Amino acid sequence: MATWLITGCSTGLGRALAQTVLANGHNAVVTARNVTAVEGIAAAYPDTALALPLDVTNTAEIGPVVEHGRARFGGIDVLVNNAGYGYRAAVEEADDADIRQLFDTNFFGVVSMIKAVLPGMRASRAGFILNISSIGARISPAGSGYYSASKAALESLSGSLHKELKPLGINVTVIEPGAFRTDFAGRSLTQSATPIKDYAETAGSAARRTTRSTAPSRATLPRRRKPSCRSPKARTRPP
Repeated sequence: MATWLITGCSTGLGRALAQTVLANGHNAVVTARNVTAVEGIAAAYPDTALALPLDVTNTAEIGPVVEHGRARFGGIDVLVNNAGYGYRAAVEEADDADIRQLFDTNFFGVVSMIKAVLPGMRASRAGFILNISSIGARISPAGSGYYSASKAALESLSGSLHKELKPLGINVTVIEPGAFRTDFAGRSLTQSATPIKDYAETAGSAARRTTRSTAPSRATLPRRRKPSCRSPKARTRPP
């Protein structure tokens, strides 16, 4: 039985993964900025689930969440950095404050989570870090330059982290989802408050079309129970 810490579990992939982890008999620290959104998950699995509030941009919340998970379950075996959101804007029109908030969530929040769990993983010489990226890091759609950049930065970091942690028995995996039937194009998507008319089609309408759902949100776990096994089937960086 492994213990998972999953960020961004209120909806979408994070919620589906948390439910699948618990259904397969693992422990899970299930987090969201609004903890009431995940209390139902924990109530369904009172012995193996722990619901905690967590905003990954608030470093003061991260340490206590990790420590609470360790105290309840004895350690954190798998960290899933899922919390994040999309941002639509042409490069020229994006607001500076929006860009910084995006990177604080999609990149620096992930860094803070990784740093918080690594001391325990190094001590046990085992663990998995799963970073949820996006196909946008590869294809860089029009109107998604900053979102794609935040995910590309995450992938570059993950590549170096993989090399640093592999000798310690810790695995790093990057997952690049495409379109799924989640609310990514709804509450999880923001856009520039000051759009420029010239980019209305190339950076606006065209970009929004890429968010249309084509497949259901569904998480599938590998068939194993021990935290020291190989990492799940996903693209590991570097190749």
